[in-house]
Amino acid sequence: MKAAIAGGTGLVGSTLTNKLTELGHEVIILTRNPYNKRATENVHYVGWLNSGDAPESQLEGIDAFINLSGENLNSGRWTDQKKQEILDSRIDATREAVRIIEALTNKPEVLINGSAVGYYGTSFEETFTENDTTPGDDFLADVVYRWEEEAKRAEPYVRTVFSRFGVVLDDEEGALAKMLLPFKMGAGGKIGTGEQWMSWVHVEDAASALLYCIENKSLAGPVNITAPTPERMKSFGRSLANTLNRPFWAPVPSNMVKLALGDMSVLILEGQQVIPQKLLDSGFEFDYPQLDEALFDLVG
Repeated sequence: MKAAIAGGTGLVGSTLTNKLTELGHEVIILTRNPYNKRATENVHYVGWLNSGDAPESQLEGIDAFINLSGENLNSGRWTDQKKQEILDSRIDATREAVRIIEALTNKPEVLINGSAVGYYGTSFEETFTENDTTPGDDFLADVVYRWEEEAKRAEPYVRTVFSRFGVVLDDEEGALAKMLLPFKMGAGGKIGTGEQWMSWVHVEDAASALLYCIENKSLAGPVNITAPTPERMKSFGRSLANTLNRPFWAPVPSNMVKLALGDMSVLILEGQQVIPQKLLDSGFEFDYPQLDEALFDLVG
């Protein structure tokens, strides 16, 4: 198999690249700067999203297009400019992915377009699956809705999957990595009310789920990529403290988080309980379905 991955040097993209190459597949990574990357026998780099780039000329024969590009939600306060960058980066990359597919003589079998459980909005009580088709009414829900609408333009050409990621856990990047220091210093505790949900997934399961979506032709439309056991934030923090053999005692009030992070505080203080119903119904097996075993693998 030959797969093109936009965002292939990011957390999930690099993990997926490793899985594909270990299976003997070829990966073409689309990047703004292909010249400072070192190609290998099975991994090649192609420029895109720059003036004059025509990546379609090097993508004939791909079997899958995976688009994971987008401005990092966790880098900097959410000013009006930052919010526009978050939206535009996702729309522009998705629009270009669809344009490339339209231009290819031989279309790939599937487009997997990155998305997020933010589609559902936030709730302390509701449980969401892919059957919930009404988006939330906050900023992230609007971004995801418009992101997926752009990706739907590929549906006349290829099977299209919207991979709605929860919080991807990794010990070097992402939310878990940012939480480790205070817990290791013995200053971990409940954030906000602690009742907010965290729909999480181990990075290896996230990449495996993408590979499963490539191979399983029955999957299309939204697919939640979260572990089947979401946790409330207080339970998540307590499990992390136990894994690190550290105390769990120092609460962080909501107003302090809002003061520090502004609008971005929604990522920590609010959440949603999301179940990966399509993956479960189709037979996908998680290597890390429980939080304790995921944390032990990553930081135990």
